[in-house]
Amino acid sequence: MAQIDLTTGNITKTMLRFALPMICGNMLQQLYNVVDTLIVGQFLGADALAAVGSSYALMTFLTSILLGMCMGSGAVFSVRFGEKNEEKLQEDMFVSFLLIASFTVLLNVLVFAFLDPIMHLLSVPDQVYMLMREYLWVIFWGIAATFFYNYFASLLRAVGNSLVPLLFLGLAALLNIALDLIFVLALHMGVAGAAWATVISQWVSGLGLFAYTKLFVPGLRIKRENMRLRLSTAEEIGKFSALTCMQQSVMNLGILMVQGLVNSFGPVVMAAFAAGVKIDSFAYMPVQDFGNAFSTFIAQNFGAKKKERIDAGMRAAIKTAGIFSICISALVVLFAKQLLLIFIRPDETEILAVGVSYLRTEGAFYCGIGCLFLLYGLYRAINRPGMSLVLTVISLGTRVVLAYALSALPAIGVTGIWWSVPIGWLLADVTGVLYYLRIRKKEKAAELS
Repeated sequence: MAQIDLTTGNITKTMLRFALPMICGNMLQQLYNVVDTLIVGQFLGADALAAVGSSYALMTFLTSILLGMCMGSGAVFSVRFGEKNEEKLQEDMFVSFLLIASFTVLLNVLVFAFLDPIMHLLSVPDQVYMLMREYLWVIFWGIAATFFYNYFASLLRAVGNSLVPLLFLGLAALLNIALDLIFVLALHMGVAGAAWATVISQWVSGLGLFAYTKLFVPGLRIKRENMRLRLSTAEEIGKFSALTCMQQSVMNLGILMVQGLVNSFGPVVMAAFAAGVKIDSFAYMPVQDFGNAFSTFIAQNFGAKKKERIDAGMRAAIKTAGIFSICISALVVLFAKQLLLIFIRPDETEILAVGVSYLRTEGAFYCGIGCLFLLYGLYRAINRPGMSLVLTVISLGTRVVLAYALSALPAIGVTGIWWSVPIGWLLADVTGVLYYLRIRKKEKAAELS
């Protein structure tokens, strides 16, 4: 097993070595929806692009609930690995799997039952309503596959294996592209074909990673004597999973509320926003995954009680994330139009103009989201997941309130939605840093007393 012990070795090199497969893997995961968007936008037109793009915001919100629960459990797994406590690790695995699997089934039933009310709540325009409904009805069949992939990916990453999840995502991404070309271009299945391509690919990666873990990683096979449902274990797993789930779902609920506001401006703004969000996803995905790798680094060393290594790791992570964020901001601002042309036809000049405005406003401030991802990872790893939730509420709350307030002013309009994003990042960053300084001050006072 390609496993990395994050409690030893050169800090920066070890974190980057662990983070690189995660970065590549999640960028491949973005291809699930990006390839749909690219093919749909280029070959099926602006209405289909708007439908698929809006569906992406909804699916991101729904799957973020499961992703948050898996990430929360992964933080616990990392601490157990750092403690070298295999028996407790297996017990935690058993409890978390039952918990998240049960929630997945409930979520899947609810989204099928309330599909139309959800779409009405999002203010989907009539001209794209049926296209979006057709896409969502298919894409919802992939929710359970998302659980399988993210659960076992979080488990493997928690014990230092970030390479294998990447390999399964790579396979799924290639399959997704091939099926998109077949279903949309050859068989003319429309937006439903793009959705089926994504769902099939998700099941391949999810079940494939499940099978790999069970067959080739003996240390992660749960022994019968560790299949216990003790209250203390359930409470610990539930705390981490629930708070991280709330953080992820609040984050994406805010994005979904903004999506509803964007929809009210019509198909042109919807299409521009859909393309812009895809570029955003690729632009700051590496620093987001670096934040997750940083979280695993902190959690393993927290379990191993290596405080000095944690401090050195924080300094290295801030420097690395800062350099990347500045570079990617420059690229997005300078090449905003060229990036949008990947998804939008050159003759769609109005959509391009709106998209360029969005990217140049938000893209200039990726340092803000880079810092926020590190803060999320830090507080999740040091057993303060509630603070990650607080920072998310500040960031997204500010974004939603300002988006609705500023866009209502005729002199500002839709541009107000764009400016609300970096302002929310800034406020959350300041709060997170001040809170950490307060923690360190209390720790030093306790050491001196």
